[in-house]
Amino acid sequence: MTQMPYTKISIPLEVNGESHQVQIRPADTLLNVLRNELSLTGAKPGCLTGDCGACSVIVNDKVYKSCIMLAMEAIDSKITTIEGLYDTPIQKAFVNHFAFQCGYCTPGFIMNCHALLQKHPHPTYEVIKEWLSSNICRCTCYEEIEEALLEVIENRV
Repeated sequence: MTQMPYTKISIPLEVNGESHQVQIRPADTLLNVLRNELSLTGAKPGCLTGDCGACSVIVNDKVYKSCIMLAMEAIDSKITTIEGLYDTPIQKAFVNHFAFQCGYCTPGFIMNCHALLQKHPHPTYEVIKEWLSSNICRCTCYEEIEEALLEVIENRV
C-alpha cells in the first residue's frame, strides 16, 4: 500500500516574543513543531498523551500540554517555552533548591510554576498542590519543587 504524501502549509507562530513562519502538516503537534522546526527542545516528549506535563508550554497565559495541541491551534497566540523564561526567579529558585534530579520533567514544572505565579501571585498551599499535580516526576519527591515555589512567593512580599 502506498502512503499518500502530506501537503505542508505555512503558518505564523509567535514564540518567546519572536515571529516565525513554519512549514507544517495540519496534523503536527505544537511539541513537534517547536522541537523539529524551531529547534526549541526544552519542551520534552514524555507520555505524548497529555498526562505527564514534560511538554508544558504557556499559550496566551495558560499552561498547555504541547504534545496534544495541534500547532494550527496556536496561530494568533503568544507561545512561551522554557527557553523564553531564561533567568526568571522560578528558574533560579529551582537551582537554589535542587528541585530536579534527572531534569527531564523540570522544564514542564518550571512552566507550570511560572504560570501559577502569574495567575495566583500568592497562592494557598491547596492551590499549589493542585497545580503541581498536573505534572509528573518519577525521580524525586515534590518537596524541593514546592520549596522553590515558596521561595519565589516569599520574595514577592
